[in-house]
Amino acid sequence: MKLALNTSFAVKRWMKPEELAAMIRDDFNMDIVQFSWDFIDPWWPEEYRTPMAEHFRRAFEEKGICIESTFGGNASYAFACLMAPLKEQREAGFLYLKRAIDLTRELGSFVMGAPVGSLDYEDARNPVRREELYQEMLSYIRKLAEYGKEKGLKEIHIEATPLMTEIPSTPEESVKMMQDLEGSAIPVKLLVDWGHALFKPLLKEKADIKLWFNTCAPYIGSIHLQQTDGEWDRHWDFTKEGIVTPELIKEATHEAGLDDISQYLEVVTIYEDDDDAVYERMKKTMDYLHAELD
Repeated sequence: MKLALNTSFAVKRWMKPEELAAMIRDDFNMDIVQFSWDFIDPWWPEEYRTPMAEHFRRAFEEKGICIESTFGGNASYAFACLMAPLKEQREAGFLYLKRAIDLTRELGSFVMGAPVGSLDYEDARNPVRREELYQEMLSYIRKLAEYGKEKGLKEIHIEATPLMTEIPSTPEESVKMMQDLEGSAIPVKLLVDWGHALFKPLLKEKADIKLWFNTCAPYIGSIHLQQTDGEWDRHWDFTKEGIVTPELIKEATHEAGLDDISQYLEVVTIYEDDDDAVYERMKKTMDYLHAELD
């Protein structure tokens, strides 16, 4: 399998480009990353955003690290974006994601990933309104693909989330969405997260990573790896005991023919956690994953 790393673990902790790049390359022995927008908000004025992106791009390049893709982090996930109840919100979400494409290219990356947004409580439970907003969301993504093509983007990856108020959240919804987006200006692919796919309260008997991988394999462009217990979307590192094992990772990945798809370790910690403790757990986790998966 192809092990990679999301920079989420470093948010609000290791924010200097050179120091972060050195940690990732020298301490964690990683050379493929997914860059979180939590470090550079796409909304920030271009006159400030572009030099910051260039700083990160140059620092990572100098350490031999490929920013293979970018991904919306904690901050962006709070926004309802393309399925918000108000048209103004959806239009703002569309502009936000266009600016995220700009940021992605400024970082030297060719792939942008993100969830597409969330529905209001009532809209999510109204079949007519849900379908209406779903169709509008597809239209927005097709326009994003057109904009991405103009900017040199190669792919857009849509994350499946563990909420019925978001789309997609099941294997069937994921496949349907990918099929509905076939023929877009650039490929739109699926991002599957281990913790989302194993979330029992929502998925019940479908909380099965092999079911997800085998059902969605033709459409999967990237994967988020995390340790979890199946009860919440934990985003634990692998010093915690959970239900994701190296044996399951290798077996499920290989059986579905996904060995060449990047699996980005996405660790999300509480901000109050001790910085040195987070580092130690990440170091142990990366050593463990290299030993078990490389």
